[in-house]
Amino acid sequence: MSHTPNDADFVPLNIAVLTVSDTRTLENDTSGQTLVDRLQATGHQLGAREIVIDDVYQMRAVVSQWIADPGIHVIITTGGTGFSGRDSTPEAMAPLFDKTIEGFGEYFRHVSASQIGTSTIQSRALGGLANGTVIFCLPGSTGACRTGWDEVIAEQLDHRHRPCNFVAMIMKHLSDNR
Repeated sequence: MSHTPNDADFVPLNIAVLTVSDTRTLENDTSGQTLVDRLQATGHQLGAREIVIDDVYQMRAVVSQWIADPGIHVIITTGGTGFSGRDSTPEAMAPLFDKTIEGFGEYFRHVSASQIGTSTIQSRALGGLANGTVIFCLPGSTGACRTGWDEVIAEQLDHRHRPCNFVAMIMKHLSDNR
């Protein structure tokens, strides 16, 4: 349920998309492309896009650069949140967070339960804040990216959404650091 008034102006953000995969390329990365298409259709701008293998240090290297870049406001990762031996996105990202967005993973799993049932418990989706940058980590399936964006992230990156969203915090952080 959206609490978004229609009379306010939209504030576009610069969003970086990181696909975590040992097999994807830009040509076949449907999950990353789904996020890019949705963020641009909403009015946000693609700030950066990369694909890295499921390696803790490669993920941290890319995301750390984006966290330090004042031109990147939000980071969305896709992939590496399951339980296979190579899935390590939560282990890579959690140490970078200044604060964890506990409700993101909880709400994502709640919403996705209607689509995939109890399999949602195998999602280790998570979110956090680092240096004023909002970070959302989604599973690697295209469906999970659609669900994450459409049901959770889009509203939280729209300053018109009430009673709260992340845009005001991002803008305050930017003005405090000028």
